[in-house]
Amino acid sequence: MAPEARPNAADNLDDDDYPAYTMGRAAEMLGTTPAFLRALGEARLIAPLRSGGGHRRYSRRQLRVAARARELVDQGTPIEAACRIITLEDRLEEALRQNEELRRGGHPPDPS
Repeated sequence: MAPEARPNAADNLDDDDYPAYTMGRAAEMLGTTPAFLRALGEARLIAPLRSGGGHRRYSRRQLRVAARARELVDQGTPIEAACRIITLEDRLEEALRQNEELRRGGHPPDPS
């Protein structure tokens, strides 16, 4: 592969969606267990990408969502309820953003 055609690895440093963290590292960073991260995946709150070897890899964006879930669980919220709360918060935030866009005379983004 020619040098100019090879992607620049440094470009991934600013990408919130780049799956840079292994399950063990992600759990360590969040102060939780791999089982907690697996539970978030089973609840479909986050969907980690899989490496070529099948290992889960997490992005910074996913880690922020997982950290929010951990906060709720630490406050006594069952994990299923925490996942639902976060999903509803995200939907509300998106609806408010679209509403503001419409008020400014723009068009909402195509949902597809």
